[in-house]
Parts: sequence; structure tokens; C-alpha cells
Amino acid sequence: MNPIFEPVPNPNPERDYVIRVRAPEFTCLCPRTGQPDFATIEIDYTPDRTIVELKSLKLYLQSYRNQGTFHEAVTNKILDDLIECLRPRWMEVRGVFGVRGGISTTVVAAHGSPRLPEAQTAPVRPRKASRRR
Repeated sequence: MNPIFEPVPNPNPERDYVIRVRAPEFTCLCPRTGQPDFATIEIDYTPDRTIVELKSLKLYLQSYRNQGTFHEAVTNKILDDLIECLRPRWMEVRGVFGVRGGISTTVVAAHGSPRLPEAQTAPVRPRKASRRR
């Protein structure tokens, strides 16, 4: 697969900051059974000169929909492709895969060292809807 990312100029290349992206509708196929695997892909990174245009990232992630791949392989491939395109100062990709056969899997792949302390301790988490009584 050829990455289809569109890098755009970082508006603040002089500053270290963290961009957090969460894609909760990622799917790929189990290479053994052909059944769909569902995941949330979480990407944290400190950009250098470029950032990823989000629509191009969405289209890239959707390109895995009909591909058979192991969780570990796809998480590392996403990281490798983003590094090749963006050359970030630091990046971490997490694949949080849904339960299959009673087991859930989270794969974390990283590049470089985070420069901001909160990058290590503040994972991306969805907000829970409040219950009305």
C-alpha cells in the first residue's frame, strides 16, 4: 500500500507541542479467519516541519478495511508510514482492538522520546456521556 498522507506546514515549528488524533472507526481483517477486527487508532505526536492533513489520514486508515493484517503489524505499519511522511520529533501510535474470542489487544508503537512530560501520562480517552435521571 502506498501512503496517501498529505503533509501540510506546521504553523508553529519553533515550539514543541503534542497533536492527538483519535480514529474510533478503524477496521481491518483477521488474516487467519477473514473476519473484521475493529479498533480505535490513537496517534500522539510532536511535529517538526509538517503535520498530517486529517482527511488524508482518514482515507489512509480506511484503506485497511479490506486488508488482512495482524494487530501488531498494522499498528507498526501506520507508525512507519507516518514517520516516513512527517519526520516528527516524537510519535506514538496505539491500536486499541476490540474483544475477539474473549481477548482484547492494545498495541503501542513509538518513535523518539517525548519532549513534553504530559505526552507520557495523558492518553487520549473519549468523554463519557453523562446520564440523565
